[in-house]
Amino acid sequence: MDVVISEHDLNYDLDNQSQHLSNSSHDKVMHSAVIDDIASVIGWIYFTAWTLSFYPQVFSNWKRKSVVGLSFDFVLFNMIGFIAYCCFNVGLYWIPSVKAEYFKEHKDGVSPVQINDVFFAIHAVAITLVVIIQCFIYERGTQKISVWSKVLVGFIFLYVIITLILTLSGEMIWLDFLYNFSYIKLVVTCLKYTPQAYLNFKRKSTLGWSIGNVLLDFIGGWLSIIQMFLLAYNGDDWDSIFGNVTKFGLGLVTIVFDSLFIFQHYVLYRGKGTYSVLKDYEIAVTSEHPTGRGSSPYTAPLLKKEDLKISSPWLDKTVQSGH
Repeated sequence: MDVVISEHDLNYDLDNQSQHLSNSSHDKVMHSAVIDDIASVIGWIYFTAWTLSFYPQVFSNWKRKSVVGLSFDFVLFNMIGFIAYCCFNVGLYWIPSVKAEYFKEHKDGVSPVQINDVFFAIHAVAITLVVIIQCFIYERGTQKISVWSKVLVGFIFLYVIITLILTLSGEMIWLDFLYNFSYIKLVVTCLKYTPQAYLNFKRKSTLGWSIGNVLLDFIGGWLSIIQMFLLAYNGDDWDSIFGNVTKFGLGLVTIVFDSLFIFQHYVLYRGKGTYSVLKDYEIAVTSEHPTGRGSSPYTAPLLKKEDLKISSPWLDKTVQSGH
């Protein structure tokens, strides 16, 4: 005797199986709701720290009406990196087909991108654009983007175009294409701090580079890594750490370089205040602003010692001693 199964019964059976698998997956990826809540709170705290970290530099530039001391290579790499990071986060969080590709490779896994990651990336692009505008309208001395930075950015754009063509032709899936953006962000982050650290070393000062930015960045780096480990433990999905190698790498690189900047600011170049004459490069004074904006502190553009003609005995002594 033949057994006839109606389409309704078949769909009902498949739905039950699907629900069972969904429940099993959910049970597997959630050890503790408390830990999940803690990870979520930590995520928003580091999102806040990293978000606020942009503003001390913006405020410092505005107050000084100068971007002398801020590496233009750093600013360029910042923008390129955050655009790439924004593409990766938005794609992995909001595009259904990309999310499906991720969970196909990470069955029973958890998404490595949280909503705070998405909003952080979008905000970062916007506020970095503000810094770029400041670089155009404020005193910048002889600072400019280096040739090697321009060449590197050119290679990055070429790489993106090539991988996009491969993706459109079906040689690469969209998930892997977005992973390339995450790798670009990681590489750029590893590179972007180097010009700023070198500029601080060259000037023997951190004047113009906001320490508030560094401290908030440092806190955010630690918290982002802690969140990743909490999510991985709670979901028995340690692969998620390497599934979002960018987030893990960003936190690690940030901690290393911020430690260097803290050492430069509080140990190596401690005491280089607003009114110190910086060896060979610039002098910060208080007088009528050369652009006619009124009387306010500003940093004069990269002056050589021999170019300084100052009648004050104190400043003459400072210049001659090279301090």
